[in-house]
Parts: sequence; C-alpha cells; structure tokens
Amino acid sequence: MKHLSIAALNVEGQPMFKMLDKVQKLERTGREILHFELGEPNFDTPANIVDAACHALKNGETHYTSSMGIYAFREVVQQTTQISRGFKPEIEQILVTPGANAIIYLAVSCLVNPGEEVIVPDPGFPTYYSAIRYCGAIPVSVPLHESNQFRLNPDDLRKRITSKTRLIIINSPSNPTGAVMTPEEIDEVARIAKEHDIYLLSDEIYARMVFDGENRFHTPAIFDQCKERTIIINGFSKAFAMTGWRLGVAIGPKEVIEKMGLVVQTIVSCVPPFIQLAGIEAIKGDQSALTEMLDAYQQRRDVLVAGLNSIPGVKCVKPEGALYAFPNISGTGMTSEEFADFALEKAGVALLPGNNFGEHGEDFVRLCYVNTLENIELAIGKLKQAIQERNK
Repeated sequence: MKHLSIAALNVEGQPMFKMLDKVQKLERTGREILHFELGEPNFDTPANIVDAACHALKNGETHYTSSMGIYAFREVVQQTTQISRGFKPEIEQILVTPGANAIIYLAVSCLVNPGEEVIVPDPGFPTYYSAIRYCGAIPVSVPLHESNQFRLNPDDLRKRITSKTRLIIINSPSNPTGAVMTPEEIDEVARIAKEHDIYLLSDEIYARMVFDGENRFHTPAIFDQCKERTIIINGFSKAFAMTGWRLGVAIGPKEVIEKMGLVVQTIVSCVPPFIQLAGIEAIKGDQSALTEMLDAYQQRRDVLVAGLNSIPGVKCVKPEGALYAFPNISGTGMTSEEFADFALEKAGVALLPGNNFGEHGEDFVRLCYVNTLENIELAIGKLKQAIQERNK
C-alpha cells in the first residue's frame, strides 16, 4: 500500500464537524439532541441578501470572475473598512476568498516555511493548529487564562517569540472563549510584531459581534493599515448568518495578497460572482436583521451563562463577544472529554470538550448560543438534572 504525504498525515480537520457526525448518527436512531456544538446561526440569511443573489443569478452572473474578487465588491470592502477600522486599503490589498476559514491556510502557506513557528492562542480555533501543521510549520501556543476573562496577555506572547517565529495569530472576539481583548492589549501585540518584524494575522470574523451596548472592537491594523505586516481575516458567515455561502475577505500587504490570490486561483479559480454581489447587499443594504440577531445572541448569552453558573460544579465567565460560552467544568470531577460524553449520553446535549481547542482548554467545554431561548433553558435543565443524579 502506498503511503500518504506528510502533509496529509498532519491535517486534523475541525472537531466540531466530527461531533456533528456523531450526533447525527444518534439522531438517526431516534434520539432527540439539543445542538450547542457548532457555531451555526439558527437564523436564515436575511431576505434582502438572498434576493440580491437570486437577482444576480437571473441576470447571468454565473461565470468566471477575477480570482482576486469582483472589483465592485472590493470597492465596498474598501468603504466599510474605512468606516469600521479607520483606514482605506488599496484595491490590491483586498482578496475575496471561499469563506474566511480558507484565509488561515492561505496566510500560513504563503508566509511560513516548514519548521518555522506560528504563535497561536490556547484555547484557540482548531483550524489554526490544523493549517499550521499541514504546512509543516510548528504551532507555539500562548495560554489564555480564565482569571483575566481569557484575553491574550501580550507579556505571555512576548515570551514565546524565538528566532523561528514567522507569524502571530490573534482572535478578538474569540472562538472558543468569547473574549474581547482591550485596545491596549491589541496595540501592544502590534508593537511586538513590529519590534520583531513578524507578520500578524488578526482573525476578525466576529468584529460585528461585541455585546453590552458598547462596540469595543479594535484592530491592530490601524498601525500599518495592512501595508507592512498585518493581515485581516473577515467574512460573512456569522454576523450575516451566511455560513453556507462561503464568503470571506482578506486584507493585507499587496505582495502577500497577490500570492494568496494565486493560491485561490490555483485551487478554486474564484468565488462565484452572484455570491459576491450578495455580499455587496449584505454590507450596503438594510442592517435591521443584523441588529435583531445581535440582540437575540446577547439575550441568549445572558440566559445560558446564568444557567451554567447554576449547575453544581460548573462556573462560567460571561463572554463579551462572538457566539460561545466556555464554562469551567473541573468542579464536576470530569475531564472535558468525559463531560462532553456525559452531556450527550445523559442529557442529550451536544457540546465540545475544551481540549479540542488546545491543551489549556482541558478543564472547560464550549457551548454555542445559536439555539433558541427555549432550547437553552431546556438544555440547562437537562444538564442540571443529570449532574444532580450523578452526584447522588
């Protein structure tokens, strides 16, 4: 039998989809499962965005387009970046991608050689680790601590830098913790990257999802306007409920974006034009649905966190953004894997063990508050009952 490549042996995929497969097998046997494992908004894509795509399809926008993205769409990205981040990137700094997830691989593959190091948050999004290892690079984790609401500490990051460090990845608001770094912390990370002449990949997919009435979103890109070392990851999946559309945007230095665009050209040719035209409507059209979704997520977060804190042996920091709660379950005496199995088997609640997000997630689990208030309250009741019966 012929061997697989080293790259293929290193690729790990995303654990949330593996859990979804497991849950769906149980559902096919008749089990009723409450879903909190996947960051999949339960809202449909707003109607005005769907209508824009349908209109584009009917008008024949079904052909190849530039691998870098439709010019009109990139112009809209320019404009919204000026409004949201305080600078206007040049068109050549913008790349349209098949989902934001792909940008992680594109950036690592274009910036990091095998054997070089990438600094990542731990707990952090699993694709960081998978993409880094697939490219033959080495992930170097910076531990995030519950004691400061899981915000990445720049001092901890600085200690991880070596002569092999090629790239730093930050994610605020964060998956899986929901943490929002302070502007001062983000600015210090940018200064560290400049001081050591290291690229900085800022995952801003949840930029529109900061709660409690004060949009404290902040980007490190204000220092170099993505012209020297900063690359922004952004996309439409979460805030616009467009997970299945696969539409992402990268902003970065021209020479980096050019090479990333050639990789897109090589492996997928281009993002379909009708999807990009829907993206224009998402940014420029009616925003009322986004406000309603954000209000609903904040309400769900409050109910879920309060409920988790009422369960014996569980405590949960209130996340300030994104879609995730990351409760500490060490008080139950179970590992994160044991708790996830217990929740699924005894309570019919699907969630993810924290160790799926790095070794520093071991005492935690992740729940996505993309389900209804009714189902959140039902899940809390089932978990509490199961824990109480276990403790008898």
